[in-house]
Amino acid sequence: MKTGLKGIDSRKAHALEIFKAGLKAVAPGSAIARHCRRIGNLLTIGSEVYDLSRYKKILVVGGGKAGSAMAAEIEAILGDRISGGVISVKYGHLAELHRIKIVEAGHPVPDKNGEKGARAILDLTRSAGTDDLVICLISGGGSALMPLPARGLSLADKQKTTGVLLACGATIHEINTIRKHLSDIKGGMLARAAGPATLVSLILSDVVGDDLDVIASGPCVPDSSTFADCMDIITGYGIEEYLPETVVVHLKAGLSGQIPETPKIGDPAFEKTRNLIIGRNIDAVYAAKSAAKNLGYHTLILSSMIEGETRDVARVHGAIAREAVKTGNPISPPLCILSGGETTVTIKGRGLGGRNQEFALAAAMDIAGHENITVLSGGTDGTDGPTDAAGAVADGTT
Repeated sequence: MKTGLKGIDSRKAHALEIFKAGLKAVAPGSAIARHCRRIGNLLTIGSEVYDLSRYKKILVVGGGKAGSAMAAEIEAILGDRISGGVISVKYGHLAELHRIKIVEAGHPVPDKNGEKGARAILDLTRSAGTDDLVICLISGGGSALMPLPARGLSLADKQKTTGVLLACGATIHEINTIRKHLSDIKGGMLARAAGPATLVSLILSDVVGDDLDVIASGPCVPDSSTFADCMDIITGYGIEEYLPETVVVHLKAGLSGQIPETPKIGDPAFEKTRNLIIGRNIDAVYAAKSAAKNLGYHTLILSSMIEGETRDVARVHGAIAREAVKTGNPISPPLCILSGGETTVTIKGRGLGGRNQEFALAAAMDIAGHENITVLSGGTDGTDGPTDAAGAVADGTT
């Protein structure tokens, strides 16, 4: 949110420039390149070095909206050392790769293509042996893009459940908690499938707090949530009657111990597993701050962990901007207020859009008449809900 400089067009241009600086900091290919380096047979990932001559096969799996770009960079690094791979991505994000198969699927509501992709990912991972290396690429949207229903459940059951959770305003943490307990791939189950192989998961975080077991529903990490948590969420939102009966029966069976829990800390599945976050929301916020300062703005980072109902959060941001323009508190113009996080939208009727477009519209109402305030709200993964937009820009004249 920017205030103080003359000219709506110049502020809009600056807002876009600042946003693009944030995007560049978490660009999937760049993030992979920063954390992965190969010299001959030595592959360095973060602080760990892997001798590729020790591995018979190198497999690449994973899912998320950034999957194609991540996979392309991994192919550029490893080339023909990759024995095979499957990545599930959102429709329209297809890329032509040589060693890794890209499967397009539905997001945010999972579909049949996602189920096929998830099955292929699980099957390939299960084929790994003691002398193999599995590299898993995870990014935002990975949970919806790798839907593999647990025994007794159908994809339609998961689709309806996801729709109900989105409509009631459940947080991404809550949605993923339930997804993990309806899946054969989430909640550490992919790590279990990798069995004796070495598993390295490279993660672009899209969740507040960067909790590993929440990002894409934690396919390669111990699951800290339980069936009891699932039922608490359902009860809290009062949605049991709207969920498929098979889902409720499954979760209650897990609660009573009839279905095994997801793997927890100490499970053998994680003995040869490593998870590394290669990009976070705060990285984008800091980069945006630097760009804003270079453009001459006083900067204020409110938080990189913003949560809550989108329209309410937007109005708070608008109020802070109006206060700053009028009183110079908490900082004086020209100023740029920055924040990041993941807000929620409670859908009423047949509304279409995403949290960022709703944020911009709600903020526009709050700053109406203030021509010297411009707001940009955008998703760092490039898409805002089920639309082709990344977000929106608004000002006091919108």
